[in-house]
Amino acid sequence: MKKILILTLIAAFMISMLFLGTSCKEEVAEEEVAEEEEVAEEEEEVAEEEVAEEKTDIKIWYYWETLMHQESLDTVISSFNASQDGITVSADYIPFADFKKQLSIGVAAEELPDLVIIDNPDHAAYAAMGIFADLTAELSSWPDLEQYYDGPLGSLTIEGKIYGIPFGSNCLALYYNEDMLESAGSEVPTNWDELKDVAEKTTTNGVVGFGISSLPNEEGTFGFLPWLWSTGATSFEINSEGGIKALTLFKDLIESGGMSKEVINWTQGDVMNQFISGNLAMMVNGPWQVPTMRSEAPDLNWNVALIPKDEVYASDLGGENFAIINNENVSKSLEFLKYAVSVEQVTEYIDKFGYIASRKDVAETQYTDDPIMQKFIEQMQYALARGPHAKWPEISNAISNAFNEVITGVADPETAAANAQTTIDSILE
Repeated sequence: MKKILILTLIAAFMISMLFLGTSCKEEVAEEEVAEEEEVAEEEEEVAEEEVAEEKTDIKIWYYWETLMHQESLDTVISSFNASQDGITVSADYIPFADFKKQLSIGVAAEELPDLVIIDNPDHAAYAAMGIFADLTAELSSWPDLEQYYDGPLGSLTIEGKIYGIPFGSNCLALYYNEDMLESAGSEVPTNWDELKDVAEKTTTNGVVGFGISSLPNEEGTFGFLPWLWSTGATSFEINSEGGIKALTLFKDLIESGGMSKEVINWTQGDVMNQFISGNLAMMVNGPWQVPTMRSEAPDLNWNVALIPKDEVYASDLGGENFAIINNENVSKSLEFLKYAVSVEQVTEYIDKFGYIASRKDVAETQYTDDPIMQKFIEQMQYALARGPHAKWPEISNAISNAFNEVITGVADPETAAANAQTTIDSILE
């Protein structure tokens, strides 16, 4: 009996020890799993911290106040941010009236963004100040570069160096009232002699044959330059055979009655209003007027043609460029920029801006069912940039003074050209 009791106790002890061993092993295993999980969590946190440290924030400044434009830019930014993990792009709206001032303040305070979307005639001035990065080397092997029209690309090229990438563009063309030209027995003018002839013939019964904004400012210069360039002269050669010839064209139009002296007071919008009111037979204006004309004058019979030429076709370039601030984030900014100006992205947003793409491969696919806009696209291949020059506003003032003096009769073309050239030469020295 005692022997049985002893054996029973021994068996119970052995069983308890077996369970104890198993329990200990389980506890050890659980501890090992917990330690492994903790290590994994720590490694994940370290990895996340490393990613956060490597991520670059890129800031853009722009001045578009139109909601559609802002939303389109936000869409491109969101798409880029979702496409990769190393860069976060955001954008701030700066009113156009304050934009250049804010850039100047930013330079002084060393508080600039990484990218700006800037009016193309202002590009050269900031590039000359060293604010914008020289992208010539970075873009030398970029195959997309050859797709850009000469005009937009020229607006950001200074002394052979490229300081950005064009965003979108517009230009000027000749609008004409088909009924008025038909009544006058006239065809659409293609050269200056034909323009003067048609303008004179369509000037009758309260209608003036031709109009163009000729304000004594950049808006007026924007309208005059295609005539200067059409002679083969550059923006800096107004006291040349071509420059005097362009000024003489304006003089002849005024003296024949084919253009009113009131053009020195007309904005581009005023010229459009004169045209849709039936007071002008022809005008020079841009594609941004097309939607308004179609909505406000749906019964007006009008069309668009290339600006009549002297030696070569010419037009003036409008629109914006992307520029990268010369800081430590140039390569990251360029990564976003190449994404934003890719064929896929530009095709998606450019029509929403009412712009003509600066890329030929996109522009050629735009507005395929719109012959009016197609004509502006054709005109775009002849569009040139104003300047480019760091002191373009001063040069522009000299040019606008010259054609205003001729229009008002204050000076003849030769005198006006000589006076303007003296000012321009002093700026270029």
